[in-house]
Amino acid sequence: MAYERVMARAFGMDDATWARHANPWSVWTRNTALPLLVLAIWSRVWLGWWSLVPLSLAMLWTWLNPRLFPVPASTESWASRAVLGERVWLNRGQIPIPAHHSRAPHLLTGIAAMGVPFLAWGLYRLQLWPTLLGSVLIFAGKLWFLDRMVWLYQDMLEPTSSTNAGSTEAPAQAPPPLEGDVGRTHSSGSSACVGTAASAAPRQPYARELRR
Repeated sequence: MAYERVMARAFGMDDATWARHANPWSVWTRNTALPLLVLAIWSRVWLGWWSLVPLSLAMLWTWLNPRLFPVPASTESWASRAVLGERVWLNRGQIPIPAHHSRAPHLLTGIAAMGVPFLAWGLYRLQLWPTLLGSVLIFAGKLWFLDRMVWLYQDMLEPTSSTNAGSTEAPAQAPPPLEGDVGRTHSSGSSACVGTAASAAPRQPYARELRR
C-alpha cells in the first residue's frame, strides 16, 4: 500500500473529511501543524514531562484540522484544487493519470522525506540547524507536491488543454465532485467543484470509482 494511502487511512480521511479539507482555511492552517509539533517536542527543555500536554494538543490539532472547517462554497482556489488533486493522485490505481504526472510526486515526496532524519536528529539533540533544515525540506517538498497536485487536477479537468497538446496519452477522466456538492453552484452558476457544467457529467464515473 502506498505511503500516502496509509497516512490518509491513519487520519480517517473519508469523503466528508476530504470535502472539508478542501476549504482553503484548512489547507493553509495545516501548515501550522509541523511547527507546533516541533515546538511541543522542544518544550521538554522547559516543561519536562509536562511537555506531553502541548504535544497532545499539537497532535489533536493535526487530526482536527481537516475536519474543522466547512465544505468550501467554491473550489476555484489554489488550495482547494491542491486537495482535489491529492484525491486524484490517491485514486490513480483505479483511474489512470497522465504519464507526465507519474514520477514528479514521488520525487517531491522524497524531498520531504529527506528532511525527516534531520528533523528527528535536531529534536533529539536539541540542535537548531538540523531542526530548521529538516523543517525546510519537509515544507518545500510538501508545498511543491501540492502545487503539482493543482497541475494534475487541471490536466484531469481539461484533457484538451495546452498541457496535453500533441500528447499521445488517452484523455484523462475528470476528477470527482466534493461530498455535498450536488446541487451547489459557484457564483458563476456552474456546477460545483469544477466550475463548468460541461464537465459535470463525466465526473460521475470517477466519483463512483473513488468511493469503492
